[in-house]
Amino acid sequence: MKISHKRKVQLKLNKRVKASSPARQRPVKSKPVAAAKPAAKPAAKAPVASSVSSLTPKQQQVLEIVQANPDGINPKGIGLAAGQEDTKAASWATGALKKLTEEGAVERVQVAANKVIYKAC
Repeated sequence: MKISHKRKVQLKLNKRVKASSPARQRPVKSKPVAAAKPAAKPAAKAPVASSVSSLTPKQQQVLEIVQANPDGINPKGIGLAAGQEDTKAASWATGALKKLTEEGAVERVQVAANKVIYKAC
């Protein structure tokens, strides 16, 4: 009885995996990139400004703290400046910092093997 139950469960799982495989999903259509390259150089600053307005309040707060420290600041320092507890400070700021580095608003600088600081771009 246990083996038959296990087989049924495995069959159901396999059906789910097959249904969500990338081969059966619709292909994503992409726009031509060649037309955007000449206009990208003069408008390099514009996407950063527009992305700053689409930030969450937490990300905006982290960005302001990073901009207030031109020498760079570590994630724990950012969390402490935002008023977080000592134990939660670094993990609180990490998610927002990841998004800000992807947007290009903040630069990640590796100081030592395990030490990182963030500077405003």
